[in-house]
Amino acid sequence: MNTQPAHAAGATATPGTTDLYTVGQVAALARVTVRTLHHYDRIGLLSPSRRSKRGYRLYDYADLERLRQIRLMRELRFSLEAIEQMLDAPAYDRRSALIAQRELLRERQERTDSIIRGVDRALTALEDETKMDTTEMFEGLEDFDHTQYEDEVKERWGDTDAYRESMRRTRRYGKDDWVRIKAEGEGVFARLAELLADGGQAAGRAAMDLAEEHRCHIDRWFYPCSHEMHRCLGEMYTADARFTQYFEKRAEGLAVFVQDAILANEARWRNRQ
Repeated sequence: MNTQPAHAAGATATPGTTDLYTVGQVAALARVTVRTLHHYDRIGLLSPSRRSKRGYRLYDYADLERLRQIRLMRELRFSLEAIEQMLDAPAYDRRSALIAQRELLRERQERTDSIIRGVDRALTALEDETKMDTTEMFEGLEDFDHTQYEDEVKERWGDTDAYRESMRRTRRYGKDDWVRIKAEGEGVFARLAELLADGGQAAGRAAMDLAEEHRCHIDRWFYPCSHEMHRCLGEMYTADARFTQYFEKRAEGLAVFVQDAILANEARWRNRQ
């Protein structure tokens, strides 16, 4: 058995090949240090699939794919612990993860472009010895604020067990947690939008499975979410203009499609009882 790398550093491989890479070659390809790869191996985040007869690490194409996911998630500021949990989760879907990551990167790009425009205006004001428009001074510098609707939520659901449980859980979350939560949620809605665009049916199995994934997402991160409670959320998506706008920005008719998928999923669940 040939345990030596099939080509020199800097060459590329295609899916399905059996090419193997040394740790040095992988470090050069991925633009990370050998020390970083050793650390990933030590903590179990990325262990090479093969070893040479002398015990040297050898990485295959699947290892490179996993490393690319790790690098992308680190770029999105996920912790190494969170990355490992996501990549090793039984329900992890690489395609939906990529869709969600693309959405997050687009949002970051839009925010960066907004900040650059603000810097340009500041430079112009400095050069012209004028004052900036105060309504534009902080454009692009908004921080993510998951509590922006907290007063309204408290007024509507403050006496419920769900609200109290949601407050208990979310107080523990840091920025990395919120990025992960958003990525998961966006991934579900992105796949629902794609299903709608492809002519899928809200009462079809694929849409119902995604509705169930969304219910479990809420149940895992915020509060116990029964099918009945999920139905109420679906009704709010079409009744509240702010939620409707959120969905319609992604695909026309998505708010109704999501609500119908939730209703169909609840009916499927009841039929199994």
